[in-house]
Amino acid sequence: MGSEVYEFQVEMTCEGCSNAVKRVLGKLEGQGVNTVSIDLEKQRVYVNSSLSSAQLLETIKKTGKSCSYIGVKSS
Repeated sequence: MGSEVYEFQVEMTCEGCSNAVKRVLGKLEGQGVNTVSIDLEKQRVYVNSSLSSAQLLETIKKTGKSCSYIGVKSS
């Protein structure tokens, strides 16, 4: 399975929130997660990964932040 760029909406109000998201997803680097980019202003997280959106959403939920899967980002 190839990698896709998944887009998630995550309730982040500060840099600490975005760092928490980066931290939990960072644990999956080398295990299916290639890159993580965060747009704090739009409360969006973009994950380039070969993992499923469900696996990534469950990982993001570990931060305790309200989050939802939006879809695969079109290029």
